[in-house]
Amino acid sequence: MSRWFVALALLVACAKPTVVEPIAADTPAADTEVAQQLAAFFEEVYERKLADDPVRQAYLGIHDQNDSWTDRSPAAEERRVLEAQADLKRLREGFDLASLSPQDQLSYRLFEHDVEQQQARWSFREHNYPVNQMRGTHSWLPSFLISIHRVQDVDDAKAYIARIEGIPALMDELIAGMKRREEAGVVPPAFVFPRVLDDCQNILSGAPFDDSGEDSALFADFRAKVAALSLEPAQSEALMAEASTALRGHFAPAYQALITQLADQQTRATTDDGVWKFADGEAYYAHRLKQSTTTELTADEIHQIGLDEVARIHDEMRAIMTTVEFEGDLQAFFAFVKTDPQFTYPDSDAGREAYLSDAKALIDTMESRLDEVFATKPASRIVVKRVEPWREKSAGKAFYQRGAPDGSRPGNYYANLYDMKDMPTYQMEALAYHEGIPGHHMQGSIAMELKGLPEFRKHGGYTAYGEGWGLYSEYLPKEMGLYADPYSDFGRLAMELWRACRLVVDTGIHDKKWTREEAIAYLTDNTPNHQGDIVKAIERYIVMPGQATAYKIGMLEILRLRAHAKAELGDDFDLRAFHDVVLTQGPVPLSVLEENVLAWVAETKAATP
Repeated sequence: MSRWFVALALLVACAKPTVVEPIAADTPAADTEVAQQLAAFFEEVYERKLADDPVRQAYLGIHDQNDSWTDRSPAAEERRVLEAQADLKRLREGFDLASLSPQDQLSYRLFEHDVEQQQARWSFREHNYPVNQMRGTHSWLPSFLISIHRVQDVDDAKAYIARIEGIPALMDELIAGMKRREEAGVVPPAFVFPRVLDDCQNILSGAPFDDSGEDSALFADFRAKVAALSLEPAQSEALMAEASTALRGHFAPAYQALITQLADQQTRATTDDGVWKFADGEAYYAHRLKQSTTTELTADEIHQIGLDEVARIHDEMRAIMTTVEFEGDLQAFFAFVKTDPQFTYPDSDAGREAYLSDAKALIDTMESRLDEVFATKPASRIVVKRVEPWREKSAGKAFYQRGAPDGSRPGNYYANLYDMKDMPTYQMEALAYHEGIPGHHMQGSIAMELKGLPEFRKHGGYTAYGEGWGLYSEYLPKEMGLYADPYSDFGRLAMELWRACRLVVDTGIHDKKWTREEAIAYLTDNTPNHQGDIVKAIERYIVMPGQATAYKIGMLEILRLRAHAKAELGDDFDLRAFHDVVLTQGPVPLSVLEENVLAWVAETKAATP
């Protein structure tokens, strides 16, 4: 075992668990009546939260409040925190953890953990940037209406219009929050503002906002959804007129108000990029690392793991250079793969269509081989899509959007094809596995399709678990004989290297006070990625502190646990069964994942003659 793996194993082993002690081996048989009462408690809390969250309902395919937005005001959020504290008090007073079944103990502990983390987040509730180039109300609202709000009848169309009319209140709250944050010294770095302002202007481009002759993204979406209803022409025209009025009278003024606020705040923005600039930035970053990795690893420890991993992956890349008979050093090889045209699709509509088609083919091939390594597979479908033009300039490289539990909306793998040189052919295989199958689509779909678990366990999430699985899903196909092209295998390593470098630059920016330019230089020197890709990534890590560290830490822990299970079980180790242990309990913190794997190993040993 290499020194980096030993180092991580020791660090994780020494980390304090983020939840209570493991389930006792001598847990008594559960009381059926108590189990039913506990299930009823979880269901009651889940349904109350769902009723309070129209947006969440829409993501789940529920249309009960299809004309409303979720109230995200400080008063509403504080109410939710207090309700969660009361829920936890009821749980602790009403149920004896030691008397529950192992599965109910796990649900109890996860519920407890989630409430405690919610309270921790509340302490730093205004340390984030609610508007940034990666995400925010400004980009999320049109994306939600286009991708999530279904229009199956006239009532749904009118609900769409009602949501447009409700946007000014959301923007007013957003602007008030931006002002409060500025008073506390929380202002996005200067580079954020041109990108966000550009996105806002793009959203307001086209009819009914101007006379360009082309529909805006929202108006085109509404037109297509109404057209699919096959209504009488007069009824369709009336709905389009109502939407036009709502967009011009409510949507546009709300966005103009945000643009005015952004332009004003831009004049006071600085180039200090890390959260160390906040009054309690050190405590906030430690909180973000704990939330993202679900471990107690410090910034220094994570930084060192990253340095060790970068060195290891560079060595594996040099081995591939030997395989393809490349003459030169690693930097020369990076320059070769960045500039040789064989590694990029044409920067044209045809090239973009070819990328999407080939990505789908990769996912289809992997799906056809799932039985080799998985016992449990999802029913939900997956669709490969291009990131919409209005947000592709600032959006990330690729991302996944989970489908609806009832199957009414498939999972979506979004590929950002704004600049084709940022999506090289040698990386597309690993990217498809990460976002699609066996990655996010498979993990998320299996979770929401599980039977017999409380709903909150199916639809929750822990970044280290989810993204750790995504990165593990890039590695697993290598063991299955995929990545037959050595350049694709190099692409897999390049993607893993990217996540290893994240450990270095994220902690560098937010803990060690690296500048944006220093972080860009580190990625430029150590990865084969194009400059546009690098700049966009560093700017992402700046506005989303800690999140990027979860990928590699999660992957390493899954691999560590798998290696431990194989060493303990020998010939009795079953990879399909191991994957079931990881995937069929819903999302969990890494400390709980370890408990689950160790319990499975012990049970397997006990059952072996």
